[in-house]
Amino acid sequence: MKKTVLDYILKVRLPLTLFVIILAFMFTFFASKKERDGIGYAPVQPIDYSHKLHAGDLGIDCEYCHTGVTKGRHALVPSVNICMNCHSVARKDKPEIVKLTEYYEKGIMLPWKRIHKVPEYAYFNHSVHVNTGIECETCHGEIKTMEIVSQVRGWTMGDCLECHRDPHEQLPYLKEVSYGPEHCAACHR
Repeated sequence: MKKTVLDYILKVRLPLTLFVIILAFMFTFFASKKERDGIGYAPVQPIDYSHKLHAGDLGIDCEYCHTGVTKGRHALVPSVNICMNCHSVARKDKPEIVKLTEYYEKGIMLPWKRIHKVPEYAYFNHSVHVNTGIECETCHGEIKTMEIVSQVRGWTMGDCLECHRDPHEQLPYLKEVSYGPEHCAACHR
């Protein structure tokens, strides 16, 4: 009797249990990929800021607010001073501009919540990409149409390598584009 129960457990229950565990893991892994990669992440910001209005309707260039993007590694998050270049005059009575002015007058940095962030262990240089002619929208999405900015692409090694290995497919608007580096030391320094 004991041998029959043990045989049943080993031949039927154990494989079935392992199959269900593996299936559940695989489903969870693939179903949560977007969330793990941060796709769709759109935090509430301290000031309601519309990229659709500023970058889209008004046509303000990304580089005006995100300084340093052509010269350094990072596209800096705008300081209150940059916002006040226009808003010390324009639309001063709007509630969000009043909040912005309070930050400015108190000399407090705006606590923007970062949306697009390459992992700490990877090296990325905005200037190399921007100066090559790669458009901001390639990685950041159609910012000019976003009321609330969200992450639209993953920042995994696979995402970067997809572009580095096949830039002609990923960047059809560039006539002359080189393949990006694929060796480990290019990004993992």
